[in-house]
Amino acid sequence: MADEEKPAVTPPPGNEQKPGGEKQAGSVEPIRPAEHGAPETARSQAKPGEGPRPAKPTGAVPGSWDAPMVARFKRQYGSGLEALTYLGQDYLIVDRSLIGNVLLLLRDREQFDYCVDVTAVHYPKREKQFEVIWILYSFARNERIRVKTIMAEGESLPSSVQIWPTCNWLEREVFDMFGITFEGHPELKRILLPEGWNGHPLRKDYGIIQQDQEWVQLNLGIESGQ
Repeated sequence: MADEEKPAVTPPPGNEQKPGGEKQAGSVEPIRPAEHGAPETARSQAKPGEGPRPAKPTGAVPGSWDAPMVARFKRQYGSGLEALTYLGQDYLIVDRSLIGNVLLLLRDREQFDYCVDVTAVHYPKREKQFEVIWILYSFARNERIRVKTIMAEGESLPSSVQIWPTCNWLEREVFDMFGITFEGHPELKRILLPEGWNGHPLRKDYGIIQQDQEWVQLNLGIESGQ
């Protein structure tokens, strides 16, 4: 008995093949899954509707900051002051002995009439362990700068409360967290921790679970919760 003829199978449109296995023009390649471990591109990491994300800066280093204000300070103080810029942020590094005069001139001569913040950083392995930073803003110039000085354990700084009243609580916080004293402050005492607390928690040699357990037991009547 003769075999029945099988109906011819017509390939779907767009996937016709020429003799020899070549695909005709207009054929559609199947979508293949991404290979395992293949890195994602910037476009694939972006949110829908966004373009590729810009690459993060690598190897950026501070550069020299040149401005008429900087020239005036350098003529006046010479090597006691250094002006740098980093990723669009301008700052002055000022010798500790000059910091009071420089801050006063920044307000009176350069119109930096608002002290945004006073903070510090602790580097326990350095000979001069502390960096104290003032962040200043000029409404007239619409400009922000940072002023930094470096100091050793046991040294003090002049208070800036008479220059910017906002420094009152800001200096108290630096004193509370780092133990840095500001001469001439009207009421330099702790602002976040209670009086009598032992140590300064934002120093890097202050253990993360360290606290004045004697104070806790005497004043709260409980053992440490750490």
